Amino acid sequence: MNESNQEYIVISGARENNLKNVSLRIPKRKITIFTGVSGSGKSSIVFDTIAAESQRLLNENFSMFVRTFLPRFPQPDADALENLSMAVIVDQNRLGGGSHSTMGTITDISPILRLLFSRAGQPHVGPVNMFSFNDPQGMCPECNGIGRRLGVDMSKAVDKSKSLNEGAIMLPGYTVDSLDWSMLVQSGPYDPAKKLSEYSDEELEQLLYGKARKVATQFGGKMINITVEGVIEKFTNKYIKQDLKTKSERTQQTVAPFITEGTCSSCHGARLGQAALNCRINGHNIAELSAMEVGQLIRVIREIDDAIAAPVVNALSERLQHLVDIGLDYLTLDRETDTLSGGESQRVKMVKHLSGSLVDVTYIFDEPSVGLHPRDVHRLNELLKKLRDKGNTVIVVEHDPDVIKVADHVVDVGPHAGSHGGTIVFEGTFQGLLESGTLTGTHMKRPLQLKNDCRQPTGKLPIKEATLHNLRNVSVDIPTGVLTLVTGVAGSGKSTLINDVFLGQHPDAIVIDQSAVGVSTRSNPATYTGIMDDVRKAFASANKVNQGLFSFNSKGACENCQGLGVVYTDIGYLDSVKLPCEVCGGKRFKEEVLEYKLNGKSIAEVLEMTVEQALDFFQLKEVVRKLQAMSDVGLNYITLGQPLSTLSGGECQRIKLASELHKKGSIYVMDEPTTGLHMSDIGHLLAIMNRLVDAGNTVIVIEHNLDVISQADWIIDMGPDGGSKGGQVVFEGTPSQIIHEQQSITGRYLK
Repeated sequence: MNESNQEYIVISGARENNLKNVSLRIPKRKITIFTGVSGSGKSSIVFDTIAAESQRLLNENFSMFVRTFLPRFPQPDADALENLSMAVIVDQNRLGGGSHSTMGTITDISPILRLLFSRAGQPHVGPVNMFSFNDPQGMCPECNGIGRRLGVDMSKAVDKSKSLNEGAIMLPGYTVDSLDWSMLVQSGPYDPAKKLSEYSDEELEQLLYGKARKVATQFGGKMINITVEGVIEKFTNKYIKQDLKTKSERTQQTVAPFITEGTCSSCHGARLGQAALNCRINGHNIAELSAMEVGQLIRVIREIDDAIAAPVVNALSERLQHLVDIGLDYLTLDRETDTLSGGESQRVKMVKHLSGSLVDVTYIFDEPSVGLHPRDVHRLNELLKKLRDKGNTVIVVEHDPDVIKVADHVVDVGPHAGSHGGTIVFEGTFQGLLESGTLTGTHMKRPLQLKNDCRQPTGKLPIKEATLHNLRNVSVDIPTGVLTLVTGVAGSGKSTLINDVFLGQHPDAIVIDQSAVGVSTRSNPATYTGIMDDVRKAFASANKVNQGLFSFNSKGACENCQGLGVVYTDIGYLDSVKLPCEVCGGKRFKEEVLEYKLNGKSIAEVLEMTVEQALDFFQLKEVVRKLQAMSDVGLNYITLGQPLSTLSGGECQRIKLASELHKKGSIYVMDEPTTGLHMSDIGHLLAIMNRLVDAGNTVIVIEHNLDVISQADWIIDMGPDGGSKGGQVVFEGTPSQIIHEQQSITGRYLK
């Protein structure tokens, strides 16, 4: 293809966030990868400029009425953007969707499977919707298609070794001599001194599950009719059949320990009505197929030999093959989407787009390698190439050297983060990047060093015979006082072992994951880390005034915008418009508050400082310690007043890490802490982990990054593969030993 025909997306003078008048040409129908340290401005170019403008232009094609339902995209701060095409954004936001959204429904594979059963299943059931647990005709009538039902945890509700007088009923409200207890004892034909274990079946049934009935009882000298029902029956009607969320928080806390969720007794978790479950193809019903791992399911589907069903079988095989190609063959179609990790969610979204037939689209990926073992990265690269070869422009923000290799064009943003970033430091080929001398180029050339002098454990925390999800009777000791890495391909059981089993046994461990830290626009790094309290005190004592004045959630709030800094204006049928408050100019505080200064700066000016600037400004010991922790985890570039809702998953994780750093003698569990981190920052992260271990803590990290794995004291490698082929401990030992372990995929890549 000669250069003269190459078209480009052209950006001129982009100034979003920290961008310093960036001008760029991105080749169309090629793979362009953006690299650079966290906070350098990669996302500002890719998401806040290109993607935002593409979506804004697309939305302008709709009628006013439709636009009221679409998100509003402001025009990005740039001189010009040319040659954009429609953008499809594949990010790592978790797929929510509640209990009715499964991997099969989100990838549109379940509707095809239902069609297959309505055509080829025996005995014939009829319409497709009879096979959908989201349709009133198809769902199990007992559990409304959820497959689970709430019930009373009998082990906590009743103690059969006691009598009523001794307090056999442990549910809230039945303490001996309380009103409910007295009514129960007076109205029933029970002997309150007899142990429940000695009751006849009828007596027990009446006491626990008796339906409501009127009983004449003597009360305060009068005969009155009172309504009596079994203890469990009453509790169920009051708290389980009605939505608990409508009750007060205190009630919820009191009642919650007595409620347990179990499999629905009618459909046994299959979620469907009996007619659908009785309909089979080659001996399997639809629920059994949905519970199979995709890798096995695809083989079963291909064996279906039925002329009527042939086109449906082909469509199913093709979509399932996409899941296998991208390395999700260990998932099942009935897996609920809100249990998928960020990386898995992103790969499921990719599958959706691969089946589509749109071309000349700009696909934008946000760190697609997250959660992928080095072994599976080539699969991702194949996918990116497939999208490109269909005639699409592929733009990727990525830190993983193995993904960057696949680029037709690389843009390196930097040189550093925040105000020290926002410029393009390199554009060109992958080979050119290696020779460029930029932070990215330099770090990509460094060889891997395996740690040799590993620390000795001070003790061990055993996990015994774990069988949750795909774990196959796993017993393993987690050493204390060292840095332990839990590795293995996606789906091998790492998260189940640590996040579910281990944390279940050690609930006091400090978990540092990527879930959002605060969704309210009122929380920011200063409030989250507790710096704000000390800052308010300092301002208050320097100016001899009440410290509530220095809070935009309290007395100091600008009255026009209530301290939000923005005002929402509703224009009837249009979207509400968000504008900076004209009274405080977005500063969130009253005018008079801004008169008060601390070392020459107002509270608003302090909140506009980056962590780095604040470190120079403050002398307060506590504040400096917390700021230093944020600086240590690579968050120098964020401002103290930036809303937490604008932080990425990796940034949320690092701010949690910063705020937990000072705790002593405990267990830290980190789930892929390198997410969103540039190669040059991984050294800082390792230094922090080592500092935590040196202070007497036990640090357990789930990670795919080879730089981090190579520096472990102890490695627990799960596998050998994902799903039903995983769930075992393949290797326990040090980095220098794992490279000789034949069974370990991780060992092969470290080597």
